[in-house]
Amino acid sequence: MEIATLPHVDEHTEIVTAEARTVWRGLGEVLDRSFSEGRFAGYASLVGCPDRAAAGPRPMAEGSAYPGFHVASADPDRELVLVGRHYFSTYALVFRLDQAGPGRIRLRAETRARFPGPIGALYRLLVIGTRGHAFSVRRLLAAVRRQAEHVR
Repeated sequence: MEIATLPHVDEHTEIVTAEARTVWRGLGEVLDRSFSEGRFAGYASLVGCPDRAAAGPRPMAEGSAYPGFHVASADPDRELVLVGRHYFSTYALVFRLDQAGPGRIRLRAETRARFPGPIGALYRLLVIGTRGHAFSVRRLLAAVRRQAEHVR
């Protein structure tokens, strides 16, 4: 999947007072913990995602999977690209870690997605239009911040 061809949906940012390796480790732990809940596997199965369970190497690396996503690329301490698809959408969630000053990392989560056809448009309205997606991503970033800052 060529991520650059997917339309930009949104981007959210969290400043984390920790080193990049600590934020990276926190991101992996939060993703593992968040996506290990049974509801994600059930939802991934319901909407036809090929990735329906956590699998592959840990800590996360290319070939790792979470319900609804698989790791397309992992550049430790810098960038993680999760991609997925289902009946109503093809999407990517890109996490980037940038220096934001001494001992501070800007953790960004960019969503890109295509929602083809009328059913895709309805799905976009339900997920993106209600701000449910934005709420979930901001919550995930805050959990990574708490995890990384707690470890310090």
